[in-house]
Amino acid sequence: MDSSILIESFAEFAKFKNIDRPTMMRILEDVFRTMIRKKWTTDENFDIILNVEKGDLEIWRNREIVDDNSEDIWDDDKIPLSEARKIEPDFEVGEEVSELIKLEDFGRRAVLTARQTLIQRVKDLEKDLLYQKYKDQVGEIISGEVYQVWNREVLILDSEDNELLIPKSEQIPKDRYRKGDVVRAVVQRVEIINGNPKIILSRTSPQFLERLFEGEVPEIFDGLITIKKIVREPGERAKVAVESYDDRIDPVGACVGMKGSRIHTIVRELENENIDVINYTDNMELYIQRALSPAKISSIKINEESGRASVFLKPDQVSLAIGKGGQNIKLASKLVGLEIDVFRETEGFEEDIDLTEFSDEIEAWVIDELKRIGLDTARSVMAVSKEDLVRRTELEEETVEDLLNIIRQEFDSEESNNN
Repeated sequence: MDSSILIESFAEFAKFKNIDRPTMMRILEDVFRTMIRKKWTTDENFDIILNVEKGDLEIWRNREIVDDNSEDIWDDDKIPLSEARKIEPDFEVGEEVSELIKLEDFGRRAVLTARQTLIQRVKDLEKDLLYQKYKDQVGEIISGEVYQVWNREVLILDSEDNELLIPKSEQIPKDRYRKGDVVRAVVQRVEIINGNPKIILSRTSPQFLERLFEGEVPEIFDGLITIKKIVREPGERAKVAVESYDDRIDPVGACVGMKGSRIHTIVRELENENIDVINYTDNMELYIQRALSPAKISSIKINEESGRASVFLKPDQVSLAIGKGGQNIKLASKLVGLEIDVFRETEGFEEDIDLTEFSDEIEAWVIDELKRIGLDTARSVMAVSKEDLVRRTELEEETVEDLLNIIRQEFDSEESNNN
């Protein structure tokens, strides 16, 4: 293979891969020096002259002329006088010989190997550049086009045709993808799998919602309003606690926008996710009240040692506090960092019983299902109607009736004992 063809084909390939000229030159020289070392064990006495634009390559071997009987005649940087005079008859001992080495002197196999090595080096460099590019963008929103949809993940191509993935776990459940769709997501993480960079995107991450707010609310972008915490049930509901550093700015109003203009854009992006924007406060009782909105709370008891808060509400407010499928109370608990127990307010003091006390009579999976929707105690279960329990849990109507009977009997027996 002619050197100009090799260099030109490599240069064209490198430019296609957006490799800059200095890097391309460095790769070419490294590969040719590797070829030299394989043939002559060292490359120290070789000069390589490259002209990428013209496809020119010159390799010069430099050696000092020594007498044919010299002890260092076999050194790599020495050449016997008799051999030197074959190159030029008037050479003398002590002079330096620069000999032009042609690419074909390395052999066809070595040249073909060099070509494959050049291509592989560019591919490796391209992988490294891709890894570094997206490693620096973790937590940032990017846009890409859907290229292929599989059961477990979606393949996205960015503007440079790099492959990005959105696993099923990072997709909003309501998301439906078709080839050619433009998708926005946050760069969740970048991994190296078997030497290849793997860029994982997410639409379920709280960071995605945070970046959307930054894009829609200038006050957040400018640092006048800060997002203290975000909790989400992707595609269903989210709670965002915000705080203003300027007393003249209402953080909740700024995030919602005039007639909801700002929040609506975000809600549409998240497949109509219901977003509660809450004014952050250091007052934990007030923070819990805001977190459990729209429910109106009568009173709160906080136990900092156990990390729990008991919230008392009027009977008609209990279902609002718990929310659909227990979403409201679950998100509120995550937002304030406390386990919230909901109790129906009564005229006098009523003792409550933790559901775990019924483990002998009620199966563990049933108790777990009740806890999933925020019901941890006997009275919190009784505060919800049988119909609501069936609707919000995976429990059958018969199972709900049985557990309600067990709880009622326990309270009836306690009342009998007290009497």
